[in-house]
Order: sequence, then C-alpha cells, then structure tokens
Amino acid sequence: MLSVIATLLARCLLVALFLPFSALDKLLNFAGATDQARQATASIALARLLIVAGFCVEVICSLAVLSGIADRLGAFILGLYCVVTALLWKQFWNVPGFHLRGPDGHRELFWDFLKNLALAGGFLLLAFGGRADGAAHFFARPLLSSHPYAQGPS
Repeated sequence: MLSVIATLLARCLLVALFLPFSALDKLLNFAGATDQARQATASIALARLLIVAGFCVEVICSLAVLSGIADRLGAFILGLYCVVTALLWKQFWNVPGFHLRGPDGHRELFWDFLKNLALAGGFLLLAFGGRADGAAHFFARPLLSSHPYAQGPS
C-alpha cells in the first residue's frame, strides 16, 4: 500500500504545475494568458487557440499520468509541451543585457528555461521507462499504460 501512495504522490508532484495550477490560471485569467501567448504570435485568434490547446494538454495529459490510463502517452505529450513552452516563452537568449551575474541579469528566465527542460526529462523518463530500449517500446505501443498502481507478488 505504501508503494501505491508513493507512486501517486510522485505523479501528483510531477503534474502539480499543470493540474490544477496552470490550467486553473488559464481559466481564471484567460485574457492574461492570451496576452502571454501573443509573445509567440501576433494573431489574437491563434493566441487564444494556443491557450485552449494548452489547457486541454494540461488537463487531459495530467489526468492520464495520474490515472495510469494511457499515462505513457500523456507523459510524452507533457514532455514535448514543456520543451515547446521553454522555447517559445523562456527565451533568455533574447533578453537584452542577459547575463548570469549581477543585478537585473534576468537569471530567473534562464532558470525557468532549465526547469522546463528538467520537467520534460521527468515526463520523458515516465513515458519511456528507465530502460535503454524504452523509447522503442513506447513508439511501438504508445497507448499502453504503465500500470503504475499494480502491485506484484510480495
């Protein structure tokens, strides 16, 4: 029973950024989220579509990871989502005067970028498993669940 609780807790921590927090922020602050999305596109319609798509990814894929139903695919999509959002909205290299030392160096953006990539790594590890051939197994059967809450014989 303790292993089931530990597994659920680990998965809750992994998706906590998205469900409930980021998804809820998109609902409660849709205009602000759309303004942020406009950093990547000049089109208001495309910005709104990006926010709705992001909301769907965050909710559906987080629920997949938590429930264990198609959890590997959900984790894979969330991993890609983290990389894409890092590249689109954490562009520390485009900040004027960026440096890693001293005041106003915009280090926070750099660390946010790395946190997105680290989170992507965690999701991809969940999707592929800890084995060298895990990616090949994932792509052969991406809808297969990892059965995270199943307990083997004692």
